[in-house]
Amino acid sequence: MEWKNTNLRFGSLTIGIHWLMVVLFVAVYASIELRVLFEKGTPMRDAFKMWHFMLGLSVFVLIWLRIAARFSGPTPSIQPEPPQMQQLAAKLLHLALYLLMIGMPLTGWMLLSAAGKPIPFFGFELPALIPADKDLASQIKEVHEFVGTTGYYLLGIHVVAALYHHHFQHDNTLTRMLPIRK
Repeated sequence: MEWKNTNLRFGSLTIGIHWLMVVLFVAVYASIELRVLFEKGTPMRDAFKMWHFMLGLSVFVLIWLRIAARFSGPTPSIQPEPPQMQQLAAKLLHLALYLLMIGMPLTGWMLLSAAGKPIPFFGFELPALIPADKDLASQIKEVHEFVGTTGYYLLGIHVVAALYHHHFQHDNTLTRMLPIRK
């Protein structure tokens, strides 16, 4: 398989990063949702939150590689070509997902900064992006949580659309992003 995109399918680099991001998204969301199983202030709850921070920042690091990979070659065409409205909806959804992958880690980093908390990243502590300000931290937290909830819907729509194209439109939308089977 080509590592770069071709006119027929995405390259192995784009495909690999896509599926790695899927795993990261599941882990990011799972870590923040599962933390509530433990009482506040317990080591397990703190560990889940720390993993949420580190995995979220990993999304931020990988999104730039993903963007570079996405534009490393042509975007494979969908065959048969969907109607213009579907193509526009797909572009808008992809734009929203890219904004989510950039914006959520940034707001999380700013939230920790404004809260005056350390920003852990796999053995390193990242610098604060903004000065500590508890009121601002509260506002950023609201935005971060709202956009995080919106992310569930965006990801769900993305998955449903891919399955719709595969099972009802019978086009190659989904198969362009799947690893080749021998």
